[in-house]
Amino acid sequence: MTLSQKIQALIDVECAKANTHGVILRVSSGDGRVDFKGIAGVATPDTRFPVASITKMFTATLIMQLVYERRINLDQTVQSILADVDLSGLQVVKGVDYGPTLTIRHLLHQTSGLADYYESDLAIDLKSGRDRSYDLYDVLRMTKALPPQAAPESGKSHYSDTNYQLLGAVIETATGQTYDQALQSRICEPLGLTQTGVLQGNDMGLPVYHKDKRLDVPQILASMTSDGGIISTMDEMLTFLRAFMDGQLFKPENAVQMRQWNRLFFPLQYGYGLMRVKLPRWMTLFRATPELIGHSGASGSFAFYAPEPDIYLIGSFNQTDAPRRPIAFMLQLLNLVAKHGASR
Repeated sequence: MTLSQKIQALIDVECAKANTHGVILRVSSGDGRVDFKGIAGVATPDTRFPVASITKMFTATLIMQLVYERRINLDQTVQSILADVDLSGLQVVKGVDYGPTLTIRHLLHQTSGLADYYESDLAIDLKSGRDRSYDLYDVLRMTKALPPQAAPESGKSHYSDTNYQLLGAVIETATGQTYDQALQSRICEPLGLTQTGVLQGNDMGLPVYHKDKRLDVPQILASMTSDGGIISTMDEMLTFLRAFMDGQLFKPENAVQMRQWNRLFFPLQYGYGLMRVKLPRWMTLFRATPELIGHSGASGSFAFYAPEPDIYLIGSFNQTDAPRRPIAFMLQLLNLVAKHGASR
């Protein structure tokens, strides 16, 4: 079997598993020797799909561009930029109100300790297919209703979509543009991405499911904007991921900062809008596993780069029931690619 046939067989097996309606996958090596684009189930290879929290990589890119332009500073308080937004009471830990003192770095590195607004009744609405729109003020209200995860700088990152909603507002204030306008002018147009942007209208592209329920929630996805609202194609996501990893979108010194890893939740670490996966050797019978850098989303979407084999991995399971599923799948896929190369 060719490598492409082996990869296709792998995604066919994945698609046959419970609560899996469609799988899309793009695999490409830096030297072009590996180049696969395939689908299984209810999917098409060129249709747009919701990238979910991979959006955070785009948001982090815009923030680091603005830092380089000195329009903002990573250690600047968010409150000093969002003068019309009251952040008091947003995060109160042991009687101390940290809301007004949160910095852009806190948000970017997920070290703010803010509650995740998505874990309010919004997650229930999304998975039930109850669509609704919301704005930043609704996000702050939902966040205040939840207990904080920690005080800022607790020594680890605590995943919160609230952080990236606030970063979206920072981008809009600093640029004088909407988030999507900044996205288009600063990332999409320079890279020639014509199918990438914040979801507009009712067309969600490839359908997303929660178990066996097809979700029709375009208003929720559009409202996610800077934390999870982008829709794209596999080819355009590959273009973006290559540009991101090659340092085409920001200065090299910023790329180094973005890879300051904190513990998130096993087996993930978090940088600046980036996830890192590196399994300890004791989990793999003391065999080394590839490092993966990128981001995944709650819809089973993933966009990761494995530096050592120089492989890019893009895809989605389009299923909210198992958001951590891509990790094991990507490691299995990289193992398959490595064995195929060794067998030639």
